[in-house]
Amino acid sequence: MIDSLPETVDDVPNLSGSEQAIRTLLRRPCALRHVGNGVDMGRIRAGFACALHMHQPLIPAGGADLRSAHIISNLKHMMNNPGEGDNHNAGVFHWCYKRMGEFIPTLVREGKQPRIMLEYSGTLLHGLRDMGLHDVFEALLPLARDPDYARCVEWLGAPWGHAVAPSTPVQDFRLHVQAFQHHFAAIFGLPALERLRGFSPSEMALPNHPDVAYAFVKTLHDCGYRWVLVQEHTVEEAEDGGALRDKHIPHRLVVKSSQGESISIIAIIKTQGSDTKLVAQMQPYYEAKSVGATELAGRRIPRLVTQIADGENGGVMMNEFPPKFLDVMREASASEVPPLNVSEYLDYLASIGIADADFPAIQPLFHHRLWQRYQAGSGPEKLAQVIAELKQEDGRFHVEGGSWTNNISWVRGYDDVLRPMERASALFSDKFLNAVPSGDPRYRKALFHLLAAETSCYRYWGQGIWTDYGRELAERAIRIAQDAD
Repeated sequence: MIDSLPETVDDVPNLSGSEQAIRTLLRRPCALRHVGNGVDMGRIRAGFACALHMHQPLIPAGGADLRSAHIISNLKHMMNNPGEGDNHNAGVFHWCYKRMGEFIPTLVREGKQPRIMLEYSGTLLHGLRDMGLHDVFEALLPLARDPDYARCVEWLGAPWGHAVAPSTPVQDFRLHVQAFQHHFAAIFGLPALERLRGFSPSEMALPNHPDVAYAFVKTLHDCGYRWVLVQEHTVEEAEDGGALRDKHIPHRLVVKSSQGESISIIAIIKTQGSDTKLVAQMQPYYEAKSVGATELAGRRIPRLVTQIADGENGGVMMNEFPPKFLDVMREASASEVPPLNVSEYLDYLASIGIADADFPAIQPLFHHRLWQRYQAGSGPEKLAQVIAELKQEDGRFHVEGGSWTNNISWVRGYDDVLRPMERASALFSDKFLNAVPSGDPRYRKALFHLLAAETSCYRYWGQGIWTDYGRELAERAIRIAQDAD
């Protein structure tokens, strides 16, 4: 068993090479790790869980020529060009990335019981280190290692390059998930990795093509995750395809493939709304105060109101969040509506005899209509036929997945970026995947460029320099693969 992982290998972040050791670590029996964290769970009627998502892409902007420019963090580009757009916020962003390292110890020293869930993309972590912003890591490390603070902070897994699951090749999405685990363990330590149980999908994007959804959940299972955040409007009740009846309790996300395989994972529902403002103003606390306990499997359980938002974007998050977070944590600690993290909530439910099978079953959007017409196990050709029929009958039907917004497709309109990404993916699969050891320097270099190219930002903005950035990173991955001959 490995004791530690180096953060950088072969001049790139440590993203591969220790898959078997990490798999062995995460498959060890998982005791109830969060029960007894100072909250009297038996007396509360509800709780609230807030997560902060932090991300900056890597871009080829460290020089005048796009083809030869160094790959740097977008944060560094902002700092180097303060007069462009909102780049003047770069200094505040820097503080946002480390400020939980100030807030949590302050509250703990006051005797309070703060809680926060944190999700940092791998590209952000690498960019911060590459910029020499070691103060961020000095602030964050105690939140993953010091028992007094680690019990208050739940770190979430994510795709390393902030890739969206519906439009990322399934084998690449698995590489993103594994790469994040490598990088996270190298920075925060293997014990911190072992506590990583929740997964935060980039852009809250959930695949709803049956085979992609199955691969998504299977990847999370194989990589040791216990639960996943899902957006309220991207799922439906498995029983009848209707809207969720109780969004403040855990659910069981059930997916089936065209080959008839089935798999499930606990789903925690993130509700709709203006996410950054809701979290910045700590709205989940006030919503939780308005709901009560409920009954599940014959036992009384508290409900949990859950939200995630960008941890740095927007004036409300940058300016209003710090005092509001501190005030709410002070007020809610030891109350009937305390702050909680999801894993400690799930551990409590397990400790009183609630099994995963007791949670209501849900499925990705539109699956009820699919299963009414398609028999799972009939194969991909029949599935494609049924999907085409349903699309023709109803223009609203699609299998492009869902995300935090209803008006963005992560597939349509992005051919200029997706084509080179797909070529880079195909070449990586052909030249490296299952052909070259994942610890080989050539593999690591190609993987780094491929994962960086699949960042969602290049599709989100959809035009101009961001499209150029994404295409250039993909072209670099292509050239590396071609040079491997």
